Amino acid sequence: MSHIKFFALGGLGEDGKNMYCLDIDNDIFILDAGLKYPNLELFGVDAILPDFSYLVENKNRVRALFLSHGHEDHIGAVPKLIKEIEVPVYGTFFTLALLKDALTEQGLKPESFPLHTITKDSVLDFNQVQVSFYQTTHSIPESVGIALDTKDGVIVYSPDYTFDQNVDIAYRTSFERLARIAHKPVLALLTESLGSEHTGHTHTSKSLDLELNKAFMNTENRIVVSVFSTDISRIQKIINIALKHHKDIAIIGRKAQRMVDIAINLGVLKIPDSSLINLKFIDENNQNELKNTVILVTGNRHEPFHMIQRMVRKADRLIHLNESDSVLLMTPPVPGTEKIAARTLDVLYRHNIPVSKIDKSMLPPAHASSEDIKLLVNILNPKYFIPVIGEYRHFYAMRKIAHALNYDDDHIKILDNGQVLEFINKEAKEVVYSINSGDILVDGILEGDLSDVVLKDREVLSQDGVVLIISNIDARKKKLLGKPEIVSRGFVYMKENEALMDKISEIYIDVAKTMFKENYIDWRNLRDKVREQVSRYLYQTTNRRPIVIPVLIDTQKASK
Repeated sequence: MSHIKFFALGGLGEDGKNMYCLDIDNDIFILDAGLKYPNLELFGVDAILPDFSYLVENKNRVRALFLSHGHEDHIGAVPKLIKEIEVPVYGTFFTLALLKDALTEQGLKPESFPLHTITKDSVLDFNQVQVSFYQTTHSIPESVGIALDTKDGVIVYSPDYTFDQNVDIAYRTSFERLARIAHKPVLALLTESLGSEHTGHTHTSKSLDLELNKAFMNTENRIVVSVFSTDISRIQKIINIALKHHKDIAIIGRKAQRMVDIAINLGVLKIPDSSLINLKFIDENNQNELKNTVILVTGNRHEPFHMIQRMVRKADRLIHLNESDSVLLMTPPVPGTEKIAARTLDVLYRHNIPVSKIDKSMLPPAHASSEDIKLLVNILNPKYFIPVIGEYRHFYAMRKIAHALNYDDDHIKILDNGQVLEFINKEAKEVVYSINSGDILVDGILEGDLSDVVLKDREVLSQDGVVLIISNIDARKKKLLGKPEIVSRGFVYMKENEALMDKISEIYIDVAKTMFKENYIDWRNLRDKVREQVSRYLYQTTNRRPIVIPVLIDTQKASK
C-alpha cells in the first residue's frame, strides 16, 4: 500500500496560478506551475505566482514537474521554480518550446535545465509510480492529461479539456489512451472546473464558421480580426476560412506575441508562405492598403484592444484604419479588460468604422461543460472526485454534477490551497492540517515578492497623491537656505491652492527651527516630524492622506 498526499499551492478557489502536488511514499510530483494575472486593485503588479516555499524546503524529495500545456496559467511560474529547485521538467514539444522562450526572455539558458520531451504515448517509471499521458482537446496544441499509477490506484489530472469532435487531429482527444488508463482502478480524478456551470456538452464551432464565412465573403477590403494569441486553434480556424475565400493573411503582434511566432516556426500554426504577408512600416510610399486581406491582431488580455485603438487613431506603424475597412472582434472581455474593450468600441464607432462583435456564446469554450465532465467521470469511474482549476462557485457546480453521478459527499473532496488530503489504504482521510501557501507578487523584473507596504503606498498614490517638500540646509550653521520647494502630484493643483502650499512651508520651517535647537541634527527624526505634522494638517484640512516625502539636502555634503 502507498501513503499518498494531495495538496495545491495554487488553483483552488481561483482562476489561474495552477500548481498541484502529489506526495507519494515521500516522493513529490508537481503537476503544472502557473501564474495568475492581477486585478486592478494590485497596483503595478504584473503577475501573481504560487508561494512554493514548502517545495524549496523539501526540494530533496521533489522528483518531477509535469506540464499539461503551454498557457501561462499552467507554466508561467516554471522559470522561477526551476531556478530554486533542480527538478526534471516533462512536457510536450510545443509546451517546452514555449517554456524555453520564457526562460530565454528572463535571461536564462534553457540548455542549463533538465527539460524532457514527452508525447501522449510516453510512459515514465519513477520507482513505485508510473506516469502516462493522454492528449486532450484544448485551444492550444499538444495539451495532455496526466495519469500517475500508484500501488493504490491511478490518480488522473485532467486540466482544461473538452470533447469537441469537430477539431483537427492535432487537437483530438486520445480516447484509446484514456481507455487504457481506465482499465486500472482509478483512485482519484482531479478535473478542471471552469466550465462546470454550463449545462450540456461544450458546443462545436459551426455557428462561428458561418459568421466568419459571411464576414469574409461580403467584403474585398481589409478585414481586421482581433483574437487572443493563446487560442491557437481559433487562429488556425480564421486562417483556414480566409484561405477558402482566397484572402491573404497578415499577422500583427506576431513578433511581440511569441506564442504565435513559435507556433508558425514549428509548423503548429499552418499558413502557406504564398498567402502570408509581411507588413512594412507605413511611410509616404507605403500605406499597407491591402485589398482582400485578413489582418489578425493578436495579443493577450488588453493588447488586441490597445492595438486596434492605435490603428484607428493613426498611431500604429503598420495599419491605419479607415471607413472602407471592417473590424471583427473575437476577443470578448476577460476580467480586468472590460473598460478598454468598451472604449475600443467607442473609438471605432466614433470614426465610423464598420465593426462586428462575435458573441461570447458563439465562440467555442475551451473548458469542459457539465456533460463533458460526466463523460470523463463515466469513462474513468474514479473512487474520489476532486475538483481543481476554478473558483468556489465552480466547485459548487462540480459537487452537483458529482451528486448526479451518485457520488456522496464523502467521495467528493473540495479543498482550499494548502489543505492536505491524505489517502491511506486507498481511503481518503479528513483534512486535518495545511501547509504554507499563498501569493508571490511580481512587479516587472523584480525577483522578490512585493510587500503589503509597497502595495498600500501605491494605493494611496493612486487615490490621494504625493507631496514633496524639498529643502536645502546648512547643517553646520543649522540654517535653512531659502524657502522650501513644495511639489504636489495627484493631490491638489498648486496654483489654485497657494495658501495650502504656504501653510505646508510654514509647518516645515517651524519643525526645522525647533529641531535646530538640539545639539546636533537628527535627520531621520527631522523627516519623521515633518511628515507627521504635515500629514496631520493635510488630513484635517482636506480629509485626504497623500504620501508626504521630505527631501532634505545638506549643502555641506553636497558641495564636497
